[in-house]
Amino acid sequence: MATPITSFVSPHVRHLASDLDLDSESLLNLLELAAQVKRTPARFAQTLAGRYLALLFEKPSLRTRMTFELAIKQLGGDAVVSTGPVGGREPVKDVARNLDRWTHGIVARVFSQATIDELAAWSSVPVINALSDRYHPCQALADVQTLQERFGALDGLKLAFIGDGNNVAHSLMLTAARLGVHVAVATPRGYEPDAEIAAQAARAGRITVTNDPEEAAANAHAVYTDVWTSMGQEEEAAERAQVFAKFQVNDRLFRQARPDGVFMHCLPAKRGLEVTDGVMESPRSVVFDQAENRLHAQKALLVTLLG
Repeated sequence: MATPITSFVSPHVRHLASDLDLDSESLLNLLELAAQVKRTPARFAQTLAGRYLALLFEKPSLRTRMTFELAIKQLGGDAVVSTGPVGGREPVKDVARNLDRWTHGIVARVFSQATIDELAAWSSVPVINALSDRYHPCQALADVQTLQERFGALDGLKLAFIGDGNNVAHSLMLTAARLGVHVAVATPRGYEPDAEIAAQAARAGRITVTNDPEEAAANAHAVYTDVWTSMGQEEEAAERAQVFAKFQVNDRLFRQARPDGVFMHCLPAKRGLEVTDGVMESPRSVVFDQAENRLHAQKALLVTLLG
């Protein structure tokens, strides 16, 4: 017999401003729900009937916007989209208190984590962080779902993140480590993940931070990378291309992983920079599985917060 949808909803989860807003129990429940949503989407087709969400996008988006709009509509709800600065014409706290009078939830993809935190502080409806400079929790949820599908159990896996110690690295450390994954992050000197976030993650699981990409990739079940230059850092692109050159995920580095290891990327990818085309197109690449699972993981998140 299928588990009732309501049993997944945690009364303790109000917003997803950062990965740690989902406690370990809620995280496990959400992964179970994401698997059910993926297997039997019709069962959830009216879960958000009559619900409307505001999608706020300061940054351009393909996967995040498409998957959230589709997720909301496939769950029976609808969305309105606003692009441009959040709080540019009026205080963020006023934006939050307008939107919570009109909608049942706010999804925001922004430049600054402070914007997410202020929305959550003032909104009476759930706020979902769809990316900030500090965290990318929705991506991490899809990533652990992808690993679970590939390997069965998460406990005991090793995930190597190679490149910039950015928002994706932060969320992977905070989310995957709590599920028993050893997360090894390799960056050039000066580009390590935030020390406070690394320490938070290390209190819940096994974290390695190194400047040696081969050390991180050794015997890894997954080798993960992201663009070297994130949106808003375009003026650093030429410098970063030189600094990160030895951190490219190519055939040589990928061979350090386990024979059954997979390649992961949150996309979009700059082929020829952080990853070669050969690795991207390898049979062991699961990048499009990750992209697909953004839809399913976010459906589970919406059901958890709004169902």
